[in-house]
Amino acid sequence: MGGRGTFAAGNIVAYTYKTIGTIEGVKILEGIGGKHSLPEEAHSSSAYIKLDKNGNFYELRLYDKDHYLYFELAYHPEPSIDPSRKPVLHYHTYDRHFNRTKAMKATKAMIKHFKKYLRGLII
Repeated sequence: MGGRGTFAAGNIVAYTYKTIGTIEGVKILEGIGGKHSLPEEAHSSSAYIKLDKNGNFYELRLYDKDHYLYFELAYHPEPSIDPSRKPVLHYHTYDRHFNRTKAMKATKAMIKHFKKYLRGLII
């Protein structure tokens, strides 16, 4: 589980996450030493999941064959979609320079496709 500009660039770094379980074969990660977000690059997996403090789905990140992040699905407040600051299922896509798109509300097709990972969410 790498960090920005490290593993995908061929640099080996110390782990900053630990695996605390799986959902449908995808590793659930928890940060070590104050790390809160999921990695921008993957060491070996094509996806990682983060849960919130109650054990519910918070975020899923997908990585390409070269270990780069390309897609993120998340459930948390996103004021650009819902100004009430209520959690909303949304996604971003990323390019190879870690630039991401603005948040877009998850489609019904996405929800159906990723439903098995959305532990604890009622959608």
